[in-house]
Amino acid sequence: MVGQWAVIVGEHIAEHANPTALRDGVLNITADSTAWATQLRMMHRQLLAKISAVAGTGVVKALKITGPTAPSWRKGPLHIAGRGPRDTYG
Repeated sequence: MVGQWAVIVGEHIAEHANPTALRDGVLNITADSTAWATQLRMMHRQLLAKISAVAGTGVVKALKITGPTAPSWRKGPLHIAGRGPRDTYG
């Protein structure tokens, strides 16, 4: 199915989203931006129908669509150990 991704969803969507894993009927899709992730979430019924037409009914039961991961601010030279600064105006 990964090799046919562009054929299943179309070239335009395939440029911005890729399947990453298929476990227990849940297909993980990673989009290259949060806007594309939101758009794909709105289209999930159409995507499931297209995938089922190629892969077969019941192979993919649900989609988990995520956007890009944000950088972690928990490490680096400006990180404060512990809980960090809190409101002291109490």
